[in-house]
Amino acid sequence: MSGSGPEAPQPSEAAEARLQEAEQDWAAAKAFYDNLVTKKPRPPKPQNAITVAVSSRALFDLVEERRIYQEQGVEKYVEYQQNNENVTLKPGPAFYFVKALEHVNARLLELYPDDEERFDIVLMTNNHAQVGVRLINSINHYGLTIERFCMTGGQSPIGYLTAYLTNLYLSADSEKVQEAIEAGIASATMFTANKDVSYSDTQLRVAFDGDAVIFSDESEQIVKEQGLDRFFEHEQLNENKPLAQGPLKGFLEDLGKIQKKFYAKNERLNCPIRTYLVTARSAASSGARVLKTLRSWGLEIDEALFLAGAPKGPILVKIRPHIFFDDQMFHIEGAQKLGTIAAHVPYGVAQKYNKSS
Repeated sequence: MSGSGPEAPQPSEAAEARLQEAEQDWAAAKAFYDNLVTKKPRPPKPQNAITVAVSSRALFDLVEERRIYQEQGVEKYVEYQQNNENVTLKPGPAFYFVKALEHVNARLLELYPDDEERFDIVLMTNNHAQVGVRLINSINHYGLTIERFCMTGGQSPIGYLTAYLTNLYLSADSEKVQEAIEAGIASATMFTANKDVSYSDTQLRVAFDGDAVIFSDESEQIVKEQGLDRFFEHEQLNENKPLAQGPLKGFLEDLGKIQKKFYAKNERLNCPIRTYLVTARSAASSGARVLKTLRSWGLEIDEALFLAGAPKGPILVKIRPHIFFDDQMFHIEGAQKLGTIAAHVPYGVAQKYNKSS
């Protein structure tokens, strides 16, 4: 029988052939979907996007559903969600922030129709898949562009954040947020405002605390452990030494990259993103180091407000941010009372002193 017909391919050759066939299949599938005509923008590739993962309880108001889950168990919870899957969920604390991100995306697509550097919203939830229909119906009702879901059926979704290349994670679950922070992912726990206020439809407004949010908590440690006078002395001595970065520095940097895309099109005065630093620091005593640190990073902040220990709530009422990040719960609670949607960043020495959870 030898010499009759071609030789059988070696195992390595067979594996290579299968790989080439798989690549051809992928290329054919990609070409098919690329040629589909649709008015809806496709999600950007994860490696090009700024990925913001939100939980279902951050995106929507699920207080009643949460009560059913806690009091009656998961089976009754799933049954309730299925029976009400055509009842639209009301907005949750992250809803208007997500809407503002999508407005920025729409503006970007007008200026850069082929560019994929824009925001990609991922619904990251431990909900069961059976609940997905209600979530999808509500997302479609509001016209949100959320194509990527991660529904983990009762398991923690935190392990998926890295796989989804997450730049920011927002949740109503403080334990999951703490877990994400410890994994090195920018994260915050969302809190609903106690008053209804209107938010800008044309400009995303993001307010940040400084220490333990944009910056590390190194200076805050001195305040807590050695007092204000030692803190002022330390900051003046180290004025020209940049602060180390904090957990939200990367997201501020992401916002800055998108802003520069608008500036490049002569849209600085009409930019749909505005950033704010709202800090308890005093300008004269400790403000220079903050501004010089931002400069050393090549980052711009649109407005810097040094409050010298005054409450942040009244200033935030004027700004009306879609989200305000702070590491201290008494600032979060003060902002909430006056109608600001606040996000707690559980990072740094202040967590030892927080009384609320």
